[in-house]
Amino acid sequence: MLIVFALLIGIVAGLRAFTAPAAVSIAARYWHLDVEGTPLAFLGYRWTAWIFVAIALAELVGDQLPATPSRKVPVQFGTRIVMGALAGGAIGGAAMFYPGVAAGAVGAVIGTLGGAAARAKLAAAFKHDRPAALIEDVVAISGAWLIVCGVA
Repeated sequence: MLIVFALLIGIVAGLRAFTAPAAVSIAARYWHLDVEGTPLAFLGYRWTAWIFVAIALAELVGDQLPATPSRKVPVQFGTRIVMGALAGGAIGGAAMFYPGVAAGAVGAVIGTLGGAAARAKLAAAFKHDRPAALIEDVVAISGAWLIVCGVA
């Protein structure tokens, strides 16, 4: 079941790159998501969660700007894969670390491509991108919350 959660948190990273690591870092720090014994133990450190939350909030604002590049450009896409792998590895914990990393990375690819397609369809239906972006924000944040609550 951890692999499914790792895949799902990767999908969240594909929607909003820093929402996934922010959620798992909060869970590692405050809800006992066990990352000890993994290379991701830093996620449970005192300031890590707050740093990721600040970056995630900045990303939510930046995503609303018209000059923000597509999530499918190499830097954006690569960041989403790395953040999905990081969050998936944290979900996998010590017992399923490497499968969690892989599932998170795969989920990030799915979330990036699927999220872009869904947002484009929603934006076309609304005839404006902002409502589609806000819906995507709600899905990413809610999804991350549900996933870490299900694991921690």
